[in-house]
Amino acid sequence: MSKAADMAKVSAKGGFHMLWGLVISTVISSVGTIIIGRLLGADNWGLYTIAIAAPTMIATFRDWGVNTAMVRYTAQYNSENQVSKIRSVFVAGLIFELVLGLALSIASIALSGFLANAYQRPEIVHLIQIASIFVLSGAMMSAAGAAFTGMERLHLNSIMLIVQSIVKTGLILALVILGFGTLGAITGFSIAVLVAGITGVLLMYLMYTSLPKPEDGKLAIGATIKTLLGYGLPLSIGTMLVSLLGFFYSLIMPIFVIDNSIIGNYSLAQTFVVLITFFASPVTTMLFPAFSKLDYRTNSADLKNVFQYSVKYAALIVVPVTFLVMSLAEPAIHTLFPEGFSQAPFFLMLLSISYLLTAFGNLSAANLINSQGDTKYSLKLSILQTAIGFPLGFVLISQFGIIGLIISSLTVVLPGLVLSLNFIKKRYGVSVAWGASAKILISSALTGVLTYLLVTWLPFISVIRLAIGVVAFVGIFILIAVFTRTITRTDLENIRTIVGGLGPLRKPLNIVLGILEKLMPKA
Repeated sequence: MSKAADMAKVSAKGGFHMLWGLVISTVISSVGTIIIGRLLGADNWGLYTIAIAAPTMIATFRDWGVNTAMVRYTAQYNSENQVSKIRSVFVAGLIFELVLGLALSIASIALSGFLANAYQRPEIVHLIQIASIFVLSGAMMSAAGAAFTGMERLHLNSIMLIVQSIVKTGLILALVILGFGTLGAITGFSIAVLVAGITGVLLMYLMYTSLPKPEDGKLAIGATIKTLLGYGLPLSIGTMLVSLLGFFYSLIMPIFVIDNSIIGNYSLAQTFVVLITFFASPVTTMLFPAFSKLDYRTNSADLKNVFQYSVKYAALIVVPVTFLVMSLAEPAIHTLFPEGFSQAPFFLMLLSISYLLTAFGNLSAANLINSQGDTKYSLKLSILQTAIGFPLGFVLISQFGIIGLIISSLTVVLPGLVLSLNFIKKRYGVSVAWGASAKILISSALTGVLTYLLVTWLPFISVIRLAIGVVAFVGIFILIAVFTRTITRTDLENIRTIVGGLGPLRKPLNIVLGILEKLMPKA
């Protein structure tokens, strides 16, 4: 466990730096979202969601797996003390992203009329054209983010995210208040991503200049792009297929869901899911470079430990948060949006279900497979997901609208997860600690049910029920987790080691761990 704990400590530090960036940027954006949602209303909010959907889907065809390859080779070269090679990775990745991003931005603008008609909303042509800037500016953010992740300098990524949220919130609020409505919201969004992208590239350049130069003084741009594509292309084909599936869903959703307000409710529910993403994203982001430092042929024991603990401790964070969001969906949304979004709490509960798969290794399995270079297998899983997703999505969305969309999105990932777990067990000799996962799910679910019953019974206004619900959930979960041994003394020792890299958070977390230890029954 020693090496696994040390790696977890480094990953936790990176995850912490990403987490504070996500929290600050999302708090800023959320304040703006609350005000903007009230100013625009559910109908215009739905139009905003539709207008940015097409450029967002087109942007997924920009990467070709290069960003993932940047993370993998940057982490690998850094751990192998071949740091001078990282310069070529940075430049090659950025050039590739910019060239393809520019081409796809132009394509998105050219297709705006067709896309607007396909959505049966021809009035949003100019909105799609403005949002198309995101395809290019997002390329800068993606390349910079990959560089920050590979070098495990997630504080730079946080700076980039915060810049985006400040500009986005400020601009959108100003333009909407000035009367530009949905046009102002789209314009503010597009400019914010552009400013954040430029900020990211500048920070990436500062990191680049700190790296040692190659011995011959030359950057192997062509050869590096070839290497990045050789690793990432199977991943990118899979990503494109899954993106086509997402694009298909976004295309038929407005056709079968005529009411813009229902789409607005769905969009708002997606915004609240970010509360879970706060905790899931840092875990997912840091696992890939961690796994990339290990080879299953030479580090099998370490790989097994790292995988099992990644699943357990990721689940110990994400699963309780998921049940917290599910149990308090109604008072949370109605506290901020008392009118006009009556369907959003139910949509939020359904959207949250996918994060429960964390207990089954959903955040870890794909990262492990890709880190070991088995990207062709990932491609096969993507083909399977797409083959199931197209017919299933059409049937469910056409019959059940948004609920059908959510059920389709959840269902299509299940076969791939099952096959992934079987693959990593046979090839790498690792598997999930099922007993630990079961305890986490049961403890969290029981806590969620008790909390839901409590807040439903309370005769207070939404904000008071929300506050009581949060406190009750935390207290109930701690008691259940301790006395069911969901959290053990060994876990506390491991967590103490891991939180050693969290700087100012180390002391308060150690106090909490000390309290948990005192609550535990003696062996």
